Parts: sequence; structure tokens; C-alpha cells
Amino acid sequence: MSSVTSKPLFLRAAAGESTERPPIWLMRQAGRILPQYRALRQKFPDFKAFVKTPEAAAEATIQPVDELQVDAAIIFSDILVIPEAMGLDYEMIEAKGPKFPKTIENQGDIDILRSGTEAAANLEYVYQALRITKKELNGRVPLIGFAGAPWTILAYMVEGGGSKTFSKARRMLYAEPQQAHALLQKITDTTIAYLKQQVAAGADLIQLFDSWAGELAPAHYQAFAMPYLRQICDALPEVPKTIFAKGAWFALEDIGQSSCQVVGLDWNTSPAFAREKVGPQKVLQGNLDPCTLYADAKTIREETLRMIGAFQGKHIVNLGHGVYPDTPLDGVRVFVDTVKGMRYER
Repeated sequence: MSSVTSKPLFLRAAAGESTERPPIWLMRQAGRILPQYRALRQKFPDFKAFVKTPEAAAEATIQPVDELQVDAAIIFSDILVIPEAMGLDYEMIEAKGPKFPKTIENQGDIDILRSGTEAAANLEYVYQALRITKKELNGRVPLIGFAGAPWTILAYMVEGGGSKTFSKARRMLYAEPQQAHALLQKITDTTIAYLKQQVAAGADLIQLFDSWAGELAPAHYQAFAMPYLRQICDALPEVPKTIFAKGAWFALEDIGQSSCQVVGLDWNTSPAFAREKVGPQKVLQGNLDPCTLYADAKTIREETLRMIGAFQGKHIVNLGHGVYPDTPLDGVRVFVDTVKGMRYER
């Protein structure tokens, strides 16, 4: 796309350019809110089989573009493909979430993990899904690639699944910091190789999901999260990057100093506070409370427009977290249609 005017709205906004309205997409937009997704999901014995079938992953990626007319697609995959590619298998238990039969407990466990290009070579099914999606989208909207942030991936690998406290993972940072850094570096090397392949396969923007960022003390986030996020962003200069560190309001200044272009916000962080911390250059993404979409149409419209007004431009509209599985599809439509029907006042 040679001219500025032919550049998609989403990519213009991510670059900090002036736009006629903010673009909109939703985290977890390819999911259980869509009846066509549920029908597709029934064809597979488990979630991992679904993720590892490129044609099905591509179909799930495109469904919300067709159904909701969002301004970007995000590849249908999972952040836990990285530890599996490194040699730590996981199971996805229906209605409960991920579980790792084996966890990382010592340096020996870290030493035997694959990393870098060797590990990333095991993720060809993701690259193939991206290539299929890119071809089938045919330029309709940009395609987002993604990965889990290194701290969040470490948390799963050490904890063995989700947790209310992540005390095992956080304990490692205090008791065995050298081991933590060794594991984080292996995850980072693998993530960089993985994301480079995603870009080569057609990803137009990369988002890093630091889902458990808010579990860390500020000093630990600075020591055990930010250096690795910086490495990843610096290694991918050819595409814009988004960092979404859920719950890490205390790290916004550090994130603002990284080479990412977009900073994702949860619904607990005010746009004014975030703008003050990240500075004038970054684009902000978010941050509607996902539960807003359970409200009536009038309330959804009002809350959406109020949120957009609070950002005062340089904004990509999204929720402050992934859309919840039981969210009414009609509520999602009102949200998307409200954004697509508005225009910035100049």
C-alpha cells in the first residue's frame, strides 16, 4: 500500500497518525460469543487440535471480521503454544483452563528446554494459519499476531496453570532469581524467533499479552518483565507493537519508554493517568469494562462515547480485557457499531 490514504485505519491509528475515527477490535473477538465459532469448535475433540489445524484457525480468525465488521483480525491461537514448543506440554481442560502436567522446578528443567529458532520451528501450524488468513482477508483489514509476555509465560510454566496468587512463580523471583532470568531469557529468545516468523507470514502488528503483570511488585516488574519486553519490541522494528500489561498501572512509565507504539489499558486505568505516564507519542488502546456489554443498548452507546472522549485521540478502541464468553452478541454489535458510526470533531 503505497499512499497514506490507502493505509488501513487500524495501522494509521497504531502509527499515531490522525484518523477520522478510532479503529475498533476486541480481544477474544474470535470466540464463544459467535454461534459460527461454536459450530466450528464442535468439529474438534479438544481446543489444542483446533488451534493446530491452520484452516480452522484461519476460519475462526476471519469470522468476527465477517460478523462484526471490526477493523482488525487477530490470529486464532493461544499464548501457551510457546512453552509447548520449548518442550513443556500443556493440557487445555474445558471450563477450567490450562494445566501443565510437568512444571519448571529447577535449573535442570530449564537447561533441557528448547529455545530460539529451534523451538519456534515447532510452530509451523501458526505460521500456516497466518498465511491462509492473510490470503483470505485479501487486504480487507490488517492482521494482528501475538504472543504471551515472558513473565506471564514463566508464571504458567512454574505454577502449572492459573492461580489466585502465582506464589510459586513469584517465589522463584525471590529465591532463585538467576534461574528466573535464565528461563525468561529462553522464553524471550523463543518469542522473538516466533514473532519474526509471524511477521514473515503476514502479521501487520504484534501484541504482547502480559496477563499476569499485575501480580508483580513494581520493582519486580522492572527487573523481571520490562527487560524482556524491551528485547522483544526492539527485535521487531518492521511492525508496530502493542504491550498490554493487565493490572500494571505502576509500570506505564516504563512501558512508555519502550519501543512499542501502542499501550493497552485495562478498565481500572484512567486514560488521563495513562497519558500522563506514557507521554504524548504513544497510542493508547482500550479500555471499556467488558461487563458494559451486558447493559442495554443506550447505556453501551453512552459509555462507549464517554470512554472515547476521555482519550482525546490517539486511541484504538477495545475492551479492558478479552470479551467474556457469555457476553450478548447484540451488546458487542452495539459497541462496534457505535464506534464505526462516530467521527472525531476537528
